[in-house]
Amino acid sequence: MELNENARVDTGQVDDRRGSGGGGGMGIPIPGGGGRGGIVGLIIAVLVALVGGGFGLNAMNGGGGAESGDNTSLTQKCSADDALKQLDCRNTLYVNSIQAYWRTALPERFGQQYQPSKTVFFSQGVNTGCGQADSGVGPFYCPADDLVYIDLTFYQTLADQLGAEGEFAQPYVLAHEYGHHVQDLLGTEAQMRRQQQRDPDSANALSVKLELQADCYAGAWAKNATGTADEQGQKIFKSITEQDIAQAIDTAEKIGDDAVSKRANRPVNPEEFTHGSSEQRKQWFTKGYTTGDPKSCDTFGGSL
Repeated sequence: MELNENARVDTGQVDDRRGSGGGGGMGIPIPGGGGRGGIVGLIIAVLVALVGGGFGLNAMNGGGGAESGDNTSLTQKCSADDALKQLDCRNTLYVNSIQAYWRTALPERFGQQYQPSKTVFFSQGVNTGCGQADSGVGPFYCPADDLVYIDLTFYQTLADQLGAEGEFAQPYVLAHEYGHHVQDLLGTEAQMRRQQQRDPDSANALSVKLELQADCYAGAWAKNATGTADEQGQKIFKSITEQDIAQAIDTAEKIGDDAVSKRANRPVNPEEFTHGSSEQRKQWFTKGYTTGDPKSCDTFGGSL
């Protein structure tokens, strides 16, 4: 993977709340509560809970998601000549690429205009429209305030605890969360929550379908990422290699529910899966990448 050093890093797509002291503390998981449908993007929460991190959400109806950060230092850093050497600037550029893709793909493939969502960088704890979260919860999308949240130290956890060390794991994680934003815009997430309420016995199976669709959407972005550009028309990526895609697939496999259970020395019970098995996550990311078409990501249309 090679980023274009001439691409402009648009920090306006990020809300930098690191160091703001925005909450935290140990809370409880709320897999279906809080805000408009609850938090649906916890791609690593189960892992962190099982291998030592614990959950970090307080169940609240609404939260402090309206607060904002100070992007001054981030903007200065990402305007410097060495911007692409900085973790936060690279991740901001990944967000720029993902949203540039959906600005075109959503109207073209679904007939709906894309509404941008900011990514919130936080440290330790943050108040959100879905409740209070700490770093232990991992990256997530909150449909109550339409924001993606991540503590960038998560990537070290991903590498150290799972061995997912490849650089392309990072944009994969972000593209997955923006897949949830697309589901929110299309009404998929809300419809799934209604189905869960009508059929509680199928709640986990429906959650798996939602997560696998987000993986597939991430794959579709990855296929088209080299065609994304900044506002001046500069390509964001110079290249994405098959090795990069292999890194994304490796990450998807390592955060499968079965892999998480095995790593935590717990029994593997498919009925308890909420995000999909390693094979399923690999399969659906690969389908999105192979087709390059988010319309191919109909996990709800039949058996998985």
